[in-house]
Amino acid sequence: MNHTALEETPPEPPRRSAVGAIARGLFEWAKSLSLAILLFLLVRAFLVEAYRIPSGSMEGTLLVGDFLLVNKLVYGAEIPFTGRRLPALRQPRYRDVVVFLWPEDTSKNFVKRLVGLPGDTLSMRDGTLVRNGKAQVEPYVTHTEPNADPGGEEFGWQREFLVARRAHAATYRASRNNWGPIVVPASHYFMLGDNRDNSLDSRYWGFVPFSYVLGSPIVVYYSYAPDSTSALDWLTRVRWSRLGERVH
Repeated sequence: MNHTALEETPPEPPRRSAVGAIARGLFEWAKSLSLAILLFLLVRAFLVEAYRIPSGSMEGTLLVGDFLLVNKLVYGAEIPFTGRRLPALRQPRYRDVVVFLWPEDTSKNFVKRLVGLPGDTLSMRDGTLVRNGKAQVEPYVTHTEPNADPGGEEFGWQREFLVARRAHAATYRASRNNWGPIVVPASHYFMLGDNRDNSLDSRYWGFVPFSYVLGSPIVVYYSYAPDSTSALDWLTRVRWSRLGERVH
């Protein structure tokens, strides 16, 4: 008897459901987004962070409306939730422009110029900074009110750090342009704004602990001239010449 061979038809592969395909697509998208967010957080925590200049205390060097990229690695970025820092590339130096937590309210970041290192003796005479007995030439400083010299008890904190403190504390009277000599304590820094007559800085509220130092600005990546009458001033009033300008 002859038997005719029957050709078997291979089974069809199971069809992917539309719901399954969408779910897998969403999963892949979520993974990519999570990775992007993680990389962003790591870069922001350890490498660079964006910062906007909100006030005119550094005018002459930085302007209101400047957006900066801040190098957080240079002084040793803080490891989140540990209170520890990564190894620093270098220590803060005299005349560095520094971003730090404001000691009066650590929810706010300030940017000023470092003019006093631990152990330095500082004073000011008629608006001229004196460091370790030598008057400083500061080409980056601007004066908008050179003839005014307000004083008051807001400078009274300096008494505790005066040279020959006991002899002079009782009669010590300081003002914006005339104060000291005071000694910068260990692990602290003294910061001044370059717009010397319009800056809320260490003269008023004291020293900055090293643990409050966040980093140093690298470059102005965007800048515009704020205008309260224009809702689109960030687009229409761009300072093109400042884009990419390094911070010194």
